[in-house]
Amino acid sequence: MVFNSISFLVFFILFFYIYWLVNNKLSVTVRNIFIIISSYIFYGWWDWRFLSLIVISSIADYTIGLLLHRTSKESHRKLLLIASLTVNLGILGFFKYFNFFIESFNDLLSVFSLHANTTSLKIILPIGISFYTFQTLSYTIDVYKKKIKPTRDIFSFFSFVAFFPQLVAGPIERASHLLKQFQVRKTFNYDLCVAGLRLILWGFFKKIV
Repeated sequence: MVFNSISFLVFFILFFYIYWLVNNKLSVTVRNIFIIISSYIFYGWWDWRFLSLIVISSIADYTIGLLLHRTSKESHRKLLLIASLTVNLGILGFFKYFNFFIESFNDLLSVFSLHANTTSLKIILPIGISFYTFQTLSYTIDVYKKKIKPTRDIFSFFSFVAFFPQLVAGPIERASHLLKQFQVRKTFNYDLCVAGLRLILWGFFKKIV
């Protein structure tokens, strides 16, 4: 779903109205579940199959964060950090660089008049994969360095990873700044709403015009 499209305009209006309705009437947990579902709809609008990558990264780092907090043995903590790096950078590296390395390998062999039976898979690069990969990875690193404590609220963590306004275009947010905002009830502020809409309209103008 592209930001400057009719489908996003309809999506955003519906999200804005339902968000504040849920925020004011129901629990923070229900509100975060709504954010997750909405963000997954937004991302899956392009290709729903790539939602599995966000879910894998979210589950991996949520779990690893809790395990890091439970163990004090440094060797175990390092192994957990390596596991997080392997999962996240492994997924990112595969989708971004697999075809590049295959094609480079074939080009190298051709210099020596050799040919390998290797073909690129024409892998599509998922939109925003770098942003949410490094965002969820930064959470694990901060927990490892004991800069933050891991959250036990899985819905706020999944909201932090998949939050649609910055899911496909950034910026990459640290958990110490954004995650805690999903754990409290919000109060509607008219002046901030108007200021935000002005920024959105100005951004659309710069992007389109």
